[in-house]
Amino acid sequence: MSNFDRWMMVPALIIPAAASAPAFAVQYMTVEQAQKVMFPAADAFEAKIVSLTDEQKNAIETASGVRVRSNEIRAWRASQGGKAAGWFMLDEVYGKHEFITYAVAIGTDGAVKDVEILEYRETHGSEVTNAKWRAQFVGKKAGDTLKLDEDIRNISGATLSCKHLTDGVKRLLATYAAVLK
Repeated sequence: MSNFDRWMMVPALIIPAAASAPAFAVQYMTVEQAQKVMFPAADAFEAKIVSLTDEQKNAIETASGVRVRSNEIRAWRASQGGKAAGWFMLDEVYGKHEFITYAVAIGTDGAVKDVEILEYRETHGSEVTNAKWRAQFVGKKAGDTLKLDEDIRNISGATLSCKHLTDGVKRLLATYAAVLK
């Protein structure tokens, strides 16, 4: 085998491996699309950007047991015919290395109506985008346990994504109770 042939084997081995590498940074839907999916009957979404005070931040952290990373909350009040339908909250949590952008719909009763993944940037763990896994959050309220391996199932290979999303939903429920209710 010549030196040229040996050097040509390197790209021949690398290119197929790169072509079959898992995709990442997948945008599943925009904020507007998620709003319509989560509140299909709503005819208006009023943006409410809240800057948390130190007191509110402490209250959320105490209630949820989860650290608040950002002082700014991005939420929209959903309404239908002028009547409140609930809250749409947008957030990001770390997966393993990258952010996961997700939204939580909270009904007027304070319970989770839906959780949607808007953008998933990790190379592994995308199983959290599965509707059956996300459905575990429906009906949960502020003060509920919301703990991985107790009332929320873990997914092998996606443990950090599962844990961080569970913590994120718990924090958003505490935020709703402390600031938006």
